Amino acid sequence: MERASSVLKKGEWSGEARDSVTLDETARNRRRLRLASDGGMEFLLDLPHAVLLRDGDGLQLTGGAVIVVRSKLEELYEVRAQEPSAQALLRLAWHIGNRHLPSQIFDDRILIRRDHVIRQMLEGLGAVVMDVSAPFDPEGGAYDGAETGHDHHHGHREHGSGHGHSHSHDRHHHDHDHH
Repeated sequence: MERASSVLKKGEWSGEARDSVTLDETARNRRRLRLASDGGMEFLLDLPHAVLLRDGDGLQLTGGAVIVVRSKLEELYEVRAQEPSAQALLRLAWHIGNRHLPSQIFDDRILIRRDHVIRQMLEGLGAVVMDVSAPFDPEGGAYDGAETGHDHHHGHREHGSGHGHSHSHDRHHHDHDHH
């Protein structure tokens, strides 16, 4: 079985692709996965770490051939603000982000996965939410080198280690004296 062990970012490779593989966003965000190309060729995706593959990226096979990645149409919500303003859309984006939902952001709309509870929340905030079928290419995460992921690593220090504020938690005093 052929192996794809490196990713060639869209625009950074040229030439003719041997085949294509059409995947949803979940399958495009893997490190190791057995796949079948659109033409029926089986191969193993075997990357050093998980990477969100984008539409147009190439998977380089051990023999040098390239399989081009295509984004599969997915059942999504298109979220727009009722009032066409950046502030209204940003407010909706904040609520989506506060729930750590993968989202694809455009100037005038946001795409997210379908979830009826989230839809109700957004409509309650004044959003216009429509069912759409579209490729899903969410924003990358802040903690993982601009790839989508959910590992958030935060440094933890002992209190009093010189990080600029007191954490006295008595009833009458909670001082945060940031300089």
